[in-house]
Amino acid sequence: MKYNILLISTLLLLLGMKALQAQEVQQSQKKINTVEIVGDTNLNYYVYPNSSSKDTSLLLNLDNENTKPNNTKKKVALVLSGGGARGIAHIGVIEELEKQGYEIVSISGTSMGALVGAVYALGKMEEFKNWIYTMDKLDTFKFIDFSFSSQGLVKGDKVLKKMKEFIPDRNIEDLKINYSATATDITNKKEVVFTKGSIYEAVRASVAIPTVFTPVKMGNSLLVDGGVMNPVPINHVKRTKGDILIVVHVNAEIPVFKPPITIDEENKRQSKYQKNIDTFQNEFNSKTKNEKLGYFKLINKTVGLLTYQISKMTIEKYPPDILINVSRESCDVFDFYKAEELVEIGQHAAINSLKEYSNKLD
Repeated sequence: MKYNILLISTLLLLLGMKALQAQEVQQSQKKINTVEIVGDTNLNYYVYPNSSSKDTSLLLNLDNENTKPNNTKKKVALVLSGGGARGIAHIGVIEELEKQGYEIVSISGTSMGALVGAVYALGKMEEFKNWIYTMDKLDTFKFIDFSFSSQGLVKGDKVLKKMKEFIPDRNIEDLKINYSATATDITNKKEVVFTKGSIYEAVRASVAIPTVFTPVKMGNSLLVDGGVMNPVPINHVKRTKGDILIVVHVNAEIPVFKPPITIDEENKRQSKYQKNIDTFQNEFNSKTKNEKLGYFKLINKTVGLLTYQISKMTIEKYPPDILINVSRESCDVFDFYKAEELVEIGQHAAINSLKEYSNKLD
């Protein structure tokens, strides 16, 4: 009974938050105080209440007057969406961007996008990738601190503390590139954008998936995953003249691309990690065995559909120069054991999108 109550409450909360965000996207008047900036407020945003554009309150960036690429420097303002394990594909995208000579000067991320963006901004991408590649070889569950509370099943502190061993926590304002992470304040019903202070605290709040990870308490705010209100935070990335706006959307409704691997390799990657995940999910799914969908599948499918719709509207409102899509069917939210495959998927998606962009310029 308690699992059904938790499930219903969670769905009502998510539906309410998504409906609120959708309504705000369609309104002709918006208030700038619906977004709380935590840290540096010099993001060069302005509200034009009397604009003649279709959206009269479009939140514009004053530096975004010229987004045509500079062919010599190819500076990039990069936006990384949330998406659970699919966010590992961001690593492949970033590696391909650097390989082709693009310079990432700013990053805005939500959830897993905030995590990968933080790792890159700290200059620790290679260490992070090497660590996540070994997820199937480790007793991964020792990093999962179960809470089984009414606010979430996992605290999420252990894995981030483990990462601190090779990724030092620093203040966002001390990073070499502009960085921001988004979270959702479910108490005050607004976005929270971190641009200053501990990058660890910012990431911890941004990845707090409702019902899975416990929320983060800050002052009078209760923070959860930024994807609840803004799964693709395009409007929070720092822009500069002549840069290229690139958005990586890992929840796209497109066919799945998967690099070829052998059955033996697939079984090797799956290993003990996936067996533990399956056991964990089956335990909770058994609580709803009389229903067609188990607890996790129902939550994942519901949140995934809501996130996709909000992402679609956001991308239409703030069209990027380059949109790199990764299928939301590439893997499930907790398939971290597929890290190598997901990095390859990200590289493949980046190659295709960058080639298409280059052809348009020609």
